[in-house]
This record gives sequence, C-alpha cells and structure tokens, in this order.
Amino acid sequence: MTDQQQEKAVETAQPTPEPATVEDSAVELPVPVEDSAPEPPAPVEDSAVELPVTVENPAVVEPPATAESPAVPEPPLLPPTALQEQEQDPRPVPAKKDRRVLRAVLRWTAAVVVFAVVGAGTAYGITDMKRSDVPGLGTESDGRWDYPVLTKPPLPKGSPGPLAEANPAGSHFADLRALVLPAPKGATGDKALDGSDGWLATKVFLAEFSSGDDRTELAQKLTDDGLRHIAARGWTTPDGTHTRIYLLQFDTATVADGLVSGNLGGYAAPTYPVNGADSYEPDDDFPDAAKITNVSLLPYAETKPYGAEQIRLAFLTAGDTVAMIVQSRKGETNAVPFQQTVTLQSQLLG
Repeated sequence: MTDQQQEKAVETAQPTPEPATVEDSAVELPVPVEDSAPEPPAPVEDSAVELPVTVENPAVVEPPATAESPAVPEPPLLPPTALQEQEQDPRPVPAKKDRRVLRAVLRWTAAVVVFAVVGAGTAYGITDMKRSDVPGLGTESDGRWDYPVLTKPPLPKGSPGPLAEANPAGSHFADLRALVLPAPKGATGDKALDGSDGWLATKVFLAEFSSGDDRTELAQKLTDDGLRHIAARGWTTPDGTHTRIYLLQFDTATVADGLVSGNLGGYAAPTYPVNGADSYEPDDDFPDAAKITNVSLLPYAETKPYGAEQIRLAFLTAGDTVAMIVQSRKGETNAVPFQQTVTLQSQLLG
C-alpha cells in the first residue's frame, strides 16, 4: 500500500462530524443562582447568535418553547430613560404648567388685539355708512319692526318655483294668500283688506289711487291683462305707520312685467299717484343689500312739502305676480321699516 493510499484510509476511518442543529448551537444563557448575583448579561443585540446559513434537516428548527420547555430568564430591563420617568411620574411638572399658562396668556392677548382691531374697523365702517345701509342692524333707534319667522308655503308636488328655469312662465304654484307678508308684532290689522276668503275685490285695490280717471283707466288695463285675483293685507303699527300690501297675479311673468314697466311704474314717479301724495321721487337711498336677486323693484318716496302724511310706495315684480306696497305716516315715514317690509315681501315672492 502506498503512502497516499494509507493517508486516504486514515481520513476515511475518522468519523464524520454531524451538522450542528439549532438546539446545539444555542448559547446557554446564565442561570440565576440564589447565593450569588449573576453578572448582567450583555445587551440583547450583542448576545445574538448567527444561525447556520444552510440547514439540511428543516425539522431540526423547533418552534418557540412551550409551557413544558424550561423557562428562559428574560434579560433585565434597561434603565428607564428620562422620558419614561416623566411619563411614569403622575406629579405635574412645574415648567410644563408654566408653559401652558404662558401660551394661554399669549392666546388671550392676541385675541384681545384682534377684537380691538376688527371692532375699530367695523365701528369706522358703520359710522361711515348710513344706518339704513347696514343689513340686520337692530337697535332701539333703528326702527325695525319685529316680524314673525317667515316660511314660504309648500309647493304642490313636482311644481317648480316661480324663478326656476323649468318655469318659463314664472307661475307661482303656491297659494297666493300665503305669500302675503304677515303683520309685525304689536300691529293692528286692517280689516278692510281681509277680503272674502282672503281674496280682495278689484275695486278695493283701485280705491288706493287718488284720481277717478286713473282708477277707470287702470281697471281696464287689469281686465285686458287678465288679472286672476288679488290678495292683500294691511296693518297699523304703534308708531302710527299704516302699511298696505297688494299682490296681483296674472297668467305669465311677461304680462306682470309689462304692467309695471309700461303702466304702474315710471322712471321718476309712479304713473298713477296714490291717495295723499301728488309728487314723488325715486327712493335712491334704498340700499342695494336689501334688494333681492331676480325680483324687480321700483321704490318711490313723496317729496316735500308733505301733506298731513308722507307716502312711500314700491312696486315689485316676481314671476307672474306684481306687489304694490304703500306706507303712510303723519309727519314723515321712516325709511328703515319701509325697506324692511319691501325686502321681506320680496323674499316671499322670489
């Protein structure tokens, strides 16, 4: 036998080492001893043992130890950090409380400054405007009336509103009597305008105009235009202002527009003066903010010298309906309640 064959035989005779399993390669963790304190183990990251890359027998990898397996002592907890100590300590931290107080003071200071600036700007704006130009201004000297909450009457199912695109005729399908503005609180109703079952006779409406010839001419125009019916309401407030509202309904919006623009209303004055006033001028002080979109408005005011009363008059056109609003008062009529009444009636019709 040659030397090479002898060396090969020796290597063959030596036992082949078995591959280490996961259990064999596990590092023994320190076992606590009652008499002596164990040395603190190294951090978990340092004690990690790399497993063999290749495992020939996958069955060797065993699941985590169950209740039957010997318990492995957990490594001691790391010393708590400053943040953990702060969370565990229920006592308030004075510095944090001081910061909260400081922030609250700063917020209130900023709020006071903002309110002061805004208040000053608002006050300047209001003092620079006329009182009647401020919508919603409700002070004792403002003169606004206390109207009830307004609600439009319901429309029949499937019926569009008077200003809807699907309603080219501008028809009011709601009950016209429910569209008349209600009297404000404290007012005394005018029974002469109650009518029969809520419908007013045409002659009662025509009696509002001063000239007999005007009444005759207007009566014929109303007939020619196919007036359907009139709903009205009147009242007198404690300050002596007498208000009358008339709603005239026609077949289409075109007819209603033509009656106002061609007959009732003029550029500088109404075509037919009402009782108690012969000369008028456009009410240019009527604020734009009080006007309602898509509702035509022509407001007038009696010019000086007044008679026993001053008259304010307005014509509205909304769809197939014309509204005439008249207010009279001994001495002078107040502009604010007149504008308020016209605006609210416009909202109900629009």
